[in-house]
Amino acid sequence: MAVPSTEVQQRAEELRTTLNQYAYEYYVKDQPSVEDYVYDQLYKELVQLETDYPQLVTEDSPTQRVGGIVLPGFEKVIHDIPLYSLNDVFDKEEIIAFDTRVQKALGRAVDYVCELKIDGLSISLKYENGRFVRGATRGDGTVGENITENLKTVKSIPLKLKEPVSLEVRGECYMPKASFIRLNQVREEEGLEVFANPRNAAAGSLRQLDTRIAASRNLSTFLYTLADFGPIEAHDQFSALDELDSLGFRTNHERRLCRTIDEVWAYIEEFHEKRSELPYEIDGVVIKVNDFSDQDTLGFTVKAPRWAAAYKFPPEEAETTIEDIEWTVGRTGVVTPTAVMTPVRVAGTTVSRASLHNVDYIRAKDIRLNDSVIIYKAGDIIPEVANVLTDKRSKASEPYPIPTHCPICDSELVHLDEEVALRCINPKCPAQMKEGLSHFVSRNAMNIEGLGPRVLKQMYEKHLVADVADLYYLTEEQLLTLDKIKEKSANNILTAIEASKENSVERLIFGLGIRHVGSKAAKILAEHYRNLRNLSKADESEIVSLETIGQTIADSVVTYFNNEEVHDLLDELEKAGVNFDYLGLKNEELTAIDSPFKDKTIVLTGKLTHFTREEAKERIENLGGKVTGSVSKKTDIVVAGEEAGSKLTKAQSLGITVWEENQMVAAIEGSHNHED
Repeated sequence: MAVPSTEVQQRAEELRTTLNQYAYEYYVKDQPSVEDYVYDQLYKELVQLETDYPQLVTEDSPTQRVGGIVLPGFEKVIHDIPLYSLNDVFDKEEIIAFDTRVQKALGRAVDYVCELKIDGLSISLKYENGRFVRGATRGDGTVGENITENLKTVKSIPLKLKEPVSLEVRGECYMPKASFIRLNQVREEEGLEVFANPRNAAAGSLRQLDTRIAASRNLSTFLYTLADFGPIEAHDQFSALDELDSLGFRTNHERRLCRTIDEVWAYIEEFHEKRSELPYEIDGVVIKVNDFSDQDTLGFTVKAPRWAAAYKFPPEEAETTIEDIEWTVGRTGVVTPTAVMTPVRVAGTTVSRASLHNVDYIRAKDIRLNDSVIIYKAGDIIPEVANVLTDKRSKASEPYPIPTHCPICDSELVHLDEEVALRCINPKCPAQMKEGLSHFVSRNAMNIEGLGPRVLKQMYEKHLVADVADLYYLTEEQLLTLDKIKEKSANNILTAIEASKENSVERLIFGLGIRHVGSKAAKILAEHYRNLRNLSKADESEIVSLETIGQTIADSVVTYFNNEEVHDLLDELEKAGVNFDYLGLKNEELTAIDSPFKDKTIVLTGKLTHFTREEAKERIENLGGKVTGSVSKKTDIVVAGEEAGSKLTKAQSLGITVWEENQMVAAIEGSHNHED
């Protein structure tokens, strides 16, 4: 094994320190100080150093967060200090009664700290000399499970504290609402069972034996208490949370110090109204006596502290009736049921539809037509059926008949192994074909403007297109046969189709709809293989060796290109002149770019005439810049097209450099690589 020089060792330590600081700013403080590109470049440099010199790998290296360990199981952990549950209260009277008991025991009024009750999984984190050594679930409060390896993948949990202290902290690990929605969408498309709510999703993620799965779930944390204080000398809860902040932990900054119980109730009412706006799910408010000496005086019951209470929000539920169940076929053939309901207002919006996910879901809840049901919003966002009110069901009611054939093409539906979904496996199913066409022309794929679902549906039903390659052989005469398509619209569509031929190949790879291959994976594959034909010949072992590309994606890519019809499709696309090459630069080439966009944050506003917005974004990013949607103090350049509005005004007020479109075009065309 090669021995690293002193310079290499110092560089590795410098990279670890810098990357951990950047991660802290991004995941804990929500205040990134550098663009993603800068972080990615330094991260790759560290990966290379650790690959060349494995002895440089440390437990606190950011490279250790990606997972990769397959655990045999979870060992039990006995908590030295028990994790108590909290007594629940449900209304203002019970809050007042809690305050009365506290004042009676202490003989005076006290200050309270109010904190949001995060709906996640309780965790305990132990640190020795500032290094994370063990993470465990709450379990029954006395015995939990060791989930250290999975918690190491959660980027908001520091692997090394800012001070070399030994202590134990506790908090909540949760899944943000946006991550929950994305996860369930992916699972539904793959025919897998969906999670009922973000809490279940977080718990399921932390109990994965394959740590790579936990790493992929985008979990986060809020820490809320010290169990073993170590050298921390805070005398009250509010100061202790500030101490946790200073050590590098993520705490919830919506906390508030309240001087009276009326202020506590005002806080509860405020966040009951705001809960749907938060990016994470809460189910109530925790009220704690602030002063630790007062907490010690009040003590504990057998199960809970006398100095704290958990106010539980009333459920956001409503009663309605199932009028119908519709079945839709997705791009991958998964057939999904949706309840059509009598419109009802719940959690601030009117709801008339709710996903029923799959056949097992309908059977488990015994959902039938004309049933009265209670609905709620999972994660305060997604309408779900909580339960059926069977006492209101008609005696003539019959179990809902599960379809056996595709509602679109009438092919027999199948249950594939390990899937809860029904799936239509007819590759020529019109619904799948139309969904595939919509995906192909979408913004993140080939970005062909003017081809919305209505136009594509007409094209398909009039037999103008049968697959995505047919789009490139359309004529003006054919387009003019479509409803509401006139000469100008037809020319615009043909121009957009022609322009899409010049896209870099990662857009085409994503647009083909290969199962499990998202836009990010498509970019990684395109950058490595450089050409679609090269990718089509790659074997599974080679693909799976690429960074962040797992076994599932590798198997899916190989399976896709083993289909003879796929190669016929590629032939037609190539014959039409669709680009098969990767047009971006490799990461190592980006360092040699001479470009005014390099390491700069750019905002595009107004109407552009030389490029489309997506084309300009792609060109700038290929020249080392980053394009964002909003103007802030971190913005370097705002490119103002015609009719630029509020973003231009804000840029001018902040003194940010403003370019006209022709300046951007000149900069793009004048940029070059030092090696050219």
